[in-house]
Amino acid sequence: MPPKVKLILNPMADMGHAWQVASDLRPIVSRYGNADWSGTVYPSHAAELARQAGEQGYQRVIALGGDGTVHEVVNGLMQVPPAQRPALGVVPIGSGNDFAFALGLPKSPAEALHMALYGQPRAVDIGHARSPDGQIDEFFDNTLGIGFDAIVTIRSHRLPLLRGFLMYLVSVLEAIVLDHHSIHYRISTDNGPTVIDSQMLVVCNGGREGGGFLIAPNFNITDGLFDLVMMDKVSRPMMLRLLPEFMKGTHHRFPQVHAQRTRRLSLQANAPLYIHADGEILTSFGSDVRALELELLPQALNVIQP
Repeated sequence: MPPKVKLILNPMADMGHAWQVASDLRPIVSRYGNADWSGTVYPSHAAELARQAGEQGYQRVIALGGDGTVHEVVNGLMQVPPAQRPALGVVPIGSGNDFAFALGLPKSPAEALHMALYGQPRAVDIGHARSPDGQIDEFFDNTLGIGFDAIVTIRSHRLPLLRGFLMYLVSVLEAIVLDHHSIHYRISTDNGPTVIDSQMLVVCNGGREGGGFLIAPNFNITDGLFDLVMMDKVSRPMMLRLLPEFMKGTHHRFPQVHAQRTRRLSLQANAPLYIHADGEILTSFGSDVRALELELLPQALNVIQP
């Protein structure tokens, strides 16, 4: 008997196109046999469905959607005790699909589904973020961004007519014009304390975000370390100059960009933090979170991958 599988579909992923893609995949699931479907109907529903799947004895949970769907499923699975925790499969049918990129999954949904059903799981690292005030307690699989890229994420959610990388690129240009400011941080990592005025701070497990910005080109999701990437306060023309470098992953050659590797990170800021995790907005305009603690959990989740 093949592993018992729960498929969790976000029908609204990729501006609602995920529903049609999932319909085309149903014959593959029917041939597999030992699988059933659940669809999400409200925010955080995928997390609830994933947690319930673990409690009900499913051995694999497959997320069909974008990075937001995967993020919710990961948070649900991480609530299940490790001995009972199902393996994760991913079928990338969203806008960015950055965690699928980190895993090296096929772009074809049919090929990715076949791999998720029949492939072998391997353990990957998972990030965990907490704020001392209790407002944030979140796992993330790919990236957590503070400052500029979080503002880009917030703005991208306000562009309903655009899809994929173009949506994020337009949001980047908007943020350069409208949200040009830095934050003063006191940061402590495995390498010691530091103080920095930064416009963007990204904590990377995977390497890419926004569907095409290669923030940590040398990422490794199994090495037990974050790639911490920080950009100094720079002018708007310099931000435009750095934009193609972030797309190519060549930004580290500029002195305004700093990087280090660490398993733990704590930070305090002199202003409210705008934060996203895997493209999901954790704090937005009007929030007042000013401190955050992050830890990488090595080999915390089994994921089916090439």
